[in-house]
Amino acid sequence: MKLRPLMIALALLTPAVYPLSPVPAAAADGSYSATIRRTEYGIPHVTAKDYGGLGFGYGYAFAQDNLCTLASWVVTLRGERSRYFGPKAESDDPVRPVANLASDVYYKSVAGSGVVRRLLARPAPVGPSDDLRRMVDGYVAGYNRYLQDTGVANLPDPRCRGKAWVGPITATDMWNNLLDLSRMVSSSSLKEAITGIAEPEGPPEDKRPQPKPAAGSNAWALGRQATRGGGGMVLADPHFPWQGIRRFYQVQLAIPGVLDVSGGSLYGTPVVQIGHNAKVAWAHTVSHAQRFTVYRLELAGGHSYLVDGRAEPMGEQEVEVALPDGTVSGHTLLTSRYGPVLAVGQSDEVAAYALADANAANLRAADEWLAMARAGSLDELRKAQGTYQGMPFVHTLATDVSGTAYFADTSVVPHVTDEEAERCAKPSPVPGLDAYVLDGSTSACLWGRDGDAVVPGIFGPGSQPRLIRADYVANSNNTYWMANPAKPLTGYPKAYGETGTDLEPRPRVSLDMIAQRLSGADGLGAPGFTLETLQATVHGKRNLTFELMRDDLLKLCRTHRSSSGPGADVREACRTLGKWNGRATLDGEGAVLWREFFTRLGRPTKPGEPVFSPWRVPFDPARPLTTPSGLKSDDPAVRQALADAVRYFQSNRIPLTLTPGQAQSYSSIPIPGCTEGEGCFDRVRTGGPLGADGRYPEVNTGSSFMMAVELTKDGPRTRTVLTYSLSANPASPHHTDQTALFSRSGWVTERFTAAEIAADPHLETVTVHGGH
Repeated sequence: MKLRPLMIALALLTPAVYPLSPVPAAAADGSYSATIRRTEYGIPHVTAKDYGGLGFGYGYAFAQDNLCTLASWVVTLRGERSRYFGPKAESDDPVRPVANLASDVYYKSVAGSGVVRRLLARPAPVGPSDDLRRMVDGYVAGYNRYLQDTGVANLPDPRCRGKAWVGPITATDMWNNLLDLSRMVSSSSLKEAITGIAEPEGPPEDKRPQPKPAAGSNAWALGRQATRGGGGMVLADPHFPWQGIRRFYQVQLAIPGVLDVSGGSLYGTPVVQIGHNAKVAWAHTVSHAQRFTVYRLELAGGHSYLVDGRAEPMGEQEVEVALPDGTVSGHTLLTSRYGPVLAVGQSDEVAAYALADANAANLRAADEWLAMARAGSLDELRKAQGTYQGMPFVHTLATDVSGTAYFADTSVVPHVTDEEAERCAKPSPVPGLDAYVLDGSTSACLWGRDGDAVVPGIFGPGSQPRLIRADYVANSNNTYWMANPAKPLTGYPKAYGETGTDLEPRPRVSLDMIAQRLSGADGLGAPGFTLETLQATVHGKRNLTFELMRDDLLKLCRTHRSSSGPGADVREACRTLGKWNGRATLDGEGAVLWREFFTRLGRPTKPGEPVFSPWRVPFDPARPLTTPSGLKSDDPAVRQALADAVRYFQSNRIPLTLTPGQAQSYSSIPIPGCTEGEGCFDRVRTGGPLGADGRYPEVNTGSSFMMAVELTKDGPRTRTVLTYSLSANPASPHHTDQTALFSRSGWVTERFTAAEIAADPHLETVTVHGGH
């Protein structure tokens, strides 16, 4: 049997296919009411008497600022991008864009599978709670009310004003968005492998390989032994895309006596993902635990495969995608008991591969965030996580007024023990699918189940890495084992990540920043964190690789004052780097030169050869905080990398003193910071390499919603900055106002209490009403 490239399907709980009709959005009594108060930078504070009204006010406020972004994403979720924008154009997925046709086939399959309907038919915690359902219904009604009041032709955002693809949304759209968020680093990031459709359309210069914007994050939870005031403190620094649906929106949501939460909420979701209330604060970082496995199928002919010696038929699904000319593109999709049959790695009449996604039917995350927002203590937050077990792909770091610091990887992880992973291992079908690849021909390789797991096939709370401390816990996308170096975490399933591995520079600089603050060695005063020293520490802009390699670099400069080749005199570059203080501030002369040199260090010396390691002292698991270190200053590859970097600057007449403020920007506003690989804490990523004009493409990923909060017995003290600002609308006064603040390392003093909000001299208040 030969499988056609597009014979794939998204398996969603069962192979059966059900049509999916819109879910109506309506309050229990048919009406909604909410008050929206906007303070500095347009930040909305939404208050209502019930969850439906709260969702209504939030949906209305969000639509005022960002209707076009969500409207475009709804077109995506409905599988209609090809119809409006063409099948070959690139989709609006900010994490991993693909051709519109691939996007549409994927999302049509999701909608047609009936997974959302089946989840909505389940009671909580597997299905949504009544409170969340009311919030979603209200959010949809609020968005639609704003659209009705304003009219498509009169929308303030020119990007979608008068466009045919803008219209009312449904609750189904929002449930699909919540589901897609859970799948963001699993099924949704593998659309090309699932559909077999690739190559989005674009100009020739866009065809070169480019790093895709990736989600990351830093987070600290500081306990009473680390803070000067004795209470808990949290630093949140998520590194999410700066464009599209995965941006954060800053909001406060309150129901008097029931809920009062403030923080960052991802676009199109009715809950706060990163934030605080009066007594508890939390943040998340992306965990690199497994989210899915790939199963090798032993084919048995006739669209079937063998399990325990018996043939099982593949499920089939017909998907049709509308095209701009009124025709449709038809696709036959296949699925297995494990999940969709992939378009990659097929071996004619022998084997195929299927994707099993642990987040394929996860709507629990939103309820978990809502319950965390209501928590009155760290114990209640932990109970919320144990009840819903829905964190899709993130660690949690949290604290409360008592000053207890908490770290856990409570994320959804397929239940594959180390023994099973070894016993069932099969070769990967293609490079890049680095998940576990297991034998699909035997039920002995199915996922297991913990007795405390809320759904089958995932690890339960008793198997999850956790740490509670009185000093601190921290994570910068490293694995769980170094949440606090004084108490390394070990002994958990490898599906959660490896231990004893290189921390990488960004997690190392994070832990060093904490250590220096606790010892007072950072020059910021007496040991221990205050809100002010936390702010100063975060915006230090240290470049750890430069700090670790500086002495050896200067040795290289003294020994080799010039390098062979025309125009490769490195003396001026050495002087520039010798003067630089190692901080990627706007005026850091030497910061960009170092980046270009360091980037070249990581390239293979010759095509096909392994990546060159420039470290003089290799990584030692016994010294994870201080190794690797140094620079192989005598290695010809190092000298060549420096000469190549200098030659690029000189040949394009770019000054070697080029600063971050001159080279990188967002909406024409200079942006400080440096990259992940360099070991920068609040890192940035641009859309491509340094151009001949001495500028990088626009910043597209990095620190997004930054929050520093101190929990005291008198209430929270909080500073925030939304790096790309509140509104994606280029005509909005809040399109870049916080970006300018972030550029100069500023913060917004949060207004949390009613008195603080009322004291804003620029306060704007409106009450909105609506029905279904």
